[in-house]
Amino acid sequence: MAHHDDLIAKDILGYLTAQENKSFLRFITCGSVDDGKSTLIGRLLYDSKLIYEDQLATIEKDSKKSGTQGDKIDLALLVDGLAAEREQGITIDVAYRFFSTDKRKFIVADTPGHVQYTRNMATGASTADVAVLLIDARYGVQEQTRRHAYIVSLLGVKHVVVAINKMDLNGFDQSVFNNIEVDFRNFAKDLGFTDITCVPMSALDGDNVTVRGTQSDWYKGPTLLEYLEDVDVASATQDAPFRLPVQWVNRPNLDFRGFSGTVASGEISVGDHIIVTPSGKRSKVKEIVTYNGNLKTAREDQAVTITLTDEIDISRGDIICKVDNPAPQADQFQAHLLWMSESALFPGRQYLIKTTNKTVPGSITTLKHKVDINDFSEVSAKTLELNEIGIANIGLSAPIGFDAYNDNRKTGNFIVIDKQTNETVGVGMLDYALRRASNVVWQDLDVNKTVRAAQKNQKPAVLWFTGLSGSGKSTIANMVEKRLLDLGRHTYTLDGDNVRHGLNRDLGFTKEDRVENIRRIGEVAKLMVDAGLITIASFISPYRAERQLARSLVEDGEFVEVFVNTPLEVAEKRDVKGLYAKARAGEIKNFTGIDSEYQAPESPEIVIDTVKMSPDDAAEMIVAYLSVKGFLDGTA
Repeated sequence: MAHHDDLIAKDILGYLTAQENKSFLRFITCGSVDDGKSTLIGRLLYDSKLIYEDQLATIEKDSKKSGTQGDKIDLALLVDGLAAEREQGITIDVAYRFFSTDKRKFIVADTPGHVQYTRNMATGASTADVAVLLIDARYGVQEQTRRHAYIVSLLGVKHVVVAINKMDLNGFDQSVFNNIEVDFRNFAKDLGFTDITCVPMSALDGDNVTVRGTQSDWYKGPTLLEYLEDVDVASATQDAPFRLPVQWVNRPNLDFRGFSGTVASGEISVGDHIIVTPSGKRSKVKEIVTYNGNLKTAREDQAVTITLTDEIDISRGDIICKVDNPAPQADQFQAHLLWMSESALFPGRQYLIKTTNKTVPGSITTLKHKVDINDFSEVSAKTLELNEIGIANIGLSAPIGFDAYNDNRKTGNFIVIDKQTNETVGVGMLDYALRRASNVVWQDLDVNKTVRAAQKNQKPAVLWFTGLSGSGKSTIANMVEKRLLDLGRHTYTLDGDNVRHGLNRDLGFTKEDRVENIRRIGEVAKLMVDAGLITIASFISPYRAERQLARSLVEDGEFVEVFVNTPLEVAEKRDVKGLYAKARAGEIKNFTGIDSEYQAPESPEIVIDTVKMSPDDAAEMIVAYLSVKGFLDGTA
């Protein structure tokens, strides 16, 4: 290894102690594609002499085969490790590298510049203290420069170095540097950065990276490394309220019960009184246990296990706080949202929302607007596409403890997970709880669902008819309701066409509107089940996720999915409304089965094959199912 320290040979323990006591900085390199981010990090590693000799020899060899710098060593290959990255000369994944100087230790995240990999850039920025934003001096501030600057601001990074790179290609022209600096500062003046430092440099040749360049005598500021060594990023959360998100309930034996996690902010001492969010349970700290022995006090970023003087119920995802400053709790919020999936956001669709160590079902209830990253204007939108940023309201199925992201990055962030694919599709920052989340509570009623159902001598249920347009859903549903009325049962039918004349008259037939259509119907059906009714819902409802949402709103056993299975060609032949013909002719857009997808149920309670079964027989089959299952006499 090229790096050498005399202490290694003379006093290894002293060397290790000196390394341990150095301050620590995490930073990210970001910016538009091919601005030189990987080359810059390679230069920092190379000049700090923290490259093994055999690694350096390998890079020199690979530079001849995959390099982009002719006879020069291609320092970008030190961090572009994927074969696809070397073949294309771009960064795809986030690459983390460690290096140190006499003053400080560093972890740097090299992130991609391509728009399709913005999600990877956000991942790197989420833990960074400083952002090094590269700009190619030939092109100035680009759209991706603005996007990355906005994202690092959104993710709470307060210190920014604008590294105006490739200045060697214009002879370190001061006017070029000045124009780019003015352009960026004008753009970023409202982003809330604590400081912005602009540095003219050549990452390839090393000018103003670790040593001063000979071609830029007019520049009097620090080199990049000087800035990184001296910037003050002492965590503001050291003095913040104590937060310990519980990761694990530690119960190795009957005599020990502790609560393990990493301190997110503040400090706690033995004897301190604590409160748990969201339960509100209270106790006192008995011990602070670590692998290396017990502590009297634990501080931010320490992994500890806390034992308490009382046996109280604490679960994974709860937050332990001091009683004098507990974390707020709520189940509805306004949040900033960065969408990270090629599948668009659907307001109203159920996702999994993960905050700290807790995961709860939830949905984006309202998308207020998306943000134009060029001028920060608010743009009306019904959905977010890949890499778009918006302001939204989110609702959770259960309250959580939290802090506003601006107050605490660790307890104010969340990710959005698709329930069907388990893909992380979005990342968000909590702004504040919505007032109604804490003011609106369930009102206890003496007359409840059980009483209402008993009065009607039936078990309430949702009969959810789904199938293509023209499959016969409404016809069969109408016959089922007539038979139930003949039996003296209490019913109500929600039909897809009828509700669009009133409740859902404001919705169209885009994917987003279809999702919202079914969300509203699911909520109405839930109320009708609470009224003790057998509720018949007849909707195409093309997406499994929304049918699952409707099912999740009622109790187990109360949702009966009826798949009216009619092949597309049969439904087209019926076409009593002439809709298929219009869709084929392009007169109707987003028509299910033609230019919009229908996802057939995977395990419905009832399947009706309308090719083999008449509507009368189908209705009799459904009523018989309800009778056998006890819905018609209240014994289900």
